[in-house]
Amino acid sequence: MSPEPQPVAPTGSPPAGAAGAPWLTIADGSAGRMASDAAPIRPRRVVLRLAAGLLVVLIAVALLGAFAAQLLAEREAVNDAANITDVFAEAVIQPSLTDALADGDPDAVDAFDAVVRERVLGPGVVRVKIWTPGGTILYADEPELIGRTFELDLPQREALADPQTRAEVSDLSNSENEFESGDRLLEVYRPVWTPDGRQLLFEMYAPYDPVATRSGELWRGFAGVTVSTLLLLVVLTAPIVWRLLNRARRDESDRAALLQHAVDASDVERRRIAGTLHDGPVQELIATTFAAENAASVASAHGEDGLADDVRDVASSVRGNVRALRSLLVDIYPPSLADAGIAQALADLAAGVRGRGVEASVDVSAELPELSDGEQRLIYRVAQECLRNIAAHASPGQAWVRLFPMEGASVLEVVDDGPGFDPASLRDPPEGHFGTRIVGDLATEAGARLEVATAPGAGTAWRLTVPRAADRGSS
Repeated sequence: MSPEPQPVAPTGSPPAGAAGAPWLTIADGSAGRMASDAAPIRPRRVVLRLAAGLLVVLIAVALLGAFAAQLLAEREAVNDAANITDVFAEAVIQPSLTDALADGDPDAVDAFDAVVRERVLGPGVVRVKIWTPGGTILYADEPELIGRTFELDLPQREALADPQTRAEVSDLSNSENEFESGDRLLEVYRPVWTPDGRQLLFEMYAPYDPVATRSGELWRGFAGVTVSTLLLLVVLTAPIVWRLLNRARRDESDRAALLQHAVDASDVERRRIAGTLHDGPVQELIATTFAAENAASVASAHGEDGLADDVRDVASSVRGNVRALRSLLVDIYPPSLADAGIAQALADLAAGVRGRGVEASVDVSAELPELSDGEQRLIYRVAQECLRNIAAHASPGQAWVRLFPMEGASVLEVVDDGPGFDPASLRDPPEGHFGTRIVGDLATEAGARLEVATAPGAGTAWRLTVPRAADRGSS
C-alpha cells in the first residue's frame, strides 16, 4: 500500500498544521458506509451473525449440558451405591460379623473373606473394608491392608457418630487407597454391629464407569431436546428475520433513491434559479446600466455635469451588482462544468471566493484522465462546499485547490490556512456544516472517499479520492 499523500499547494505552501494533522475519514464509499454512521444492514452479514450466535449457543448448551449430566449421573450413581451398600450390609455383612472377627482372629477373618468373595465382590463392587472406630482395618479383600491403622476422615467419623449411610466420589490420593486402580471410585460407608454390640464401619467401593455411561445417556437426551428446541426456534423466527432484512434493504434502497432524487431536484432547481436570474433581473439590470449611461450623456450634453456624475455612479453601482449576480450564478450552476470542463469550473469557483477575501489558487494536473460527468459533478460539488466553508469561516486567508491522478483514482485536495476546527464536531454537524454531510453522502453513493485533516488553529485540508470507473467496476 502506498503512503497517503499530504496536502500540497500549487503555489506557495499550505499551512503546516493542516499538513500534519491526522486524516479523518468522513465518508468511505469503497466500504459502503459513512464513517460517522452505523454500517448499513447487509442480509449476508446478519445471517452470518445469527449463525455464529446459534453456534455459540449450541456450544454453551453442550458444555452446560455435559456438566449438568455429569453431576446428575454422579448423584444417581452415588444414591444407587448407597442403596446397594445398605442391602449388602443388612443381608450379608452384618449377619456374617462375629465377635472373633472384631477381635482380629485370623480364622474369623478367613471365614468372613470367603463370604465376601462369594456374595459381595463382583463387577459392581471392587473393594470391601471393615474398620474399627479407631481407624484399624479389621478386614479388607486386599490382605496388605488388614491390621493397618489410618486416621478416619470427617465423613467416616460422622457416619459412626450419627449412624447413617454416606456415599461420595472417592479421593484415591489418600494412603488407604494405595492399592486402588483408576482415577475415581464410588465410596460408600455405614456403621454395622457385632453380635456383642460393638460398632464397626463397613466400607464398600463401586466402579465409576457406570457414571460415565449414565452421564452420556443423560447428555444425549438433554442435547436432543435442546437442539430440537433451538432448531424449532430458528424455523419460527426465520420468516420474521427474513422479512425484517427485506424491509431493511428496501429502506436502504429508498434512502439511496431519495438522496439521488434530492440531488437531481437540487440540480434542476439550481438550473431554474440560474436561468431565471440570468434571463430576468440580470438582463434588466444590464438594461438599467445602459439607460443610466445614456441619461448621464444627455445630462452632460445639457451642461448638468453634477447630475451626470450622479447617474454614472448609479450605473457603476448597478454594474457591480451585475458582476456579483453573475458570480452567484456561477456558484449556483456552473455552465463551464458542462461547456469547458472541471478545470474551468474550479477556476470559476476560485474566482468567486476571491471577491470574499480568499486568495484561492487552482492547479489541475495535465495528466488527469478523462472524467465522467458524474465524477466531474462530484468533484465540483465537494470543491464548492469546501470553498464556501473557507469563505464563511477562514476569510480573509489563502486556499489551495489541487486536482491530480493517483494510482487508479482522481484526487481533489482543498487546503486553507484558516483557524481550523475540531473534527469531532462533524459527527453532529452544526448549522453551518450540514453541507458536509450532504457531500459525504454523495461521496459514499459514488464509491468515493472523503477525508479531512484539521485541528483548532491548524488550518483545514479536505481530500476527495474518486476511483476511476474501471477500477470501481472490477472491485
